[in-house]
Amino acid sequence: MKHLNKGRKFHRKRGERKAFFKTLSHNLIMREKIQTTTARAKEIKPQVERLVTYGKKQNLGGMRLLLQKLPKVSANKLYYEIAPRYKSRPGGYLRITRTVKTRADGSDMSIIEFVK
Repeated sequence: MKHLNKGRKFHRKRGERKAFFKTLSHNLIMREKIQTTTARAKEIKPQVERLVTYGKKQNLGGMRLLLQKLPKVSANKLYYEIAPRYKSRPGGYLRITRTVKTRADGSDMSIIEFVK
């Protein structure tokens, strides 16, 4: 039974998977738009949207949570540049757009970006 087993494992152990998501989140925040597989984009979207919500609060606790989950450079960019843009928006900060291309192994590719 798969009760309470949500999320994809991506053939990685727990620590590797956390580092993988941290790197993906960092790249998305720094570039504001990345091309990746659809599965990765779907997995990272709720995590990054939660981080934007933390940044929107503009308090010390939110900044500390961002620093726990992201490198310092991307945490600062999210807190000071990206989160204030979405102050009046109630959610839905990211958009996943599927592309026609597939990777050499057949994986569907997508573009994940911040909504303007």
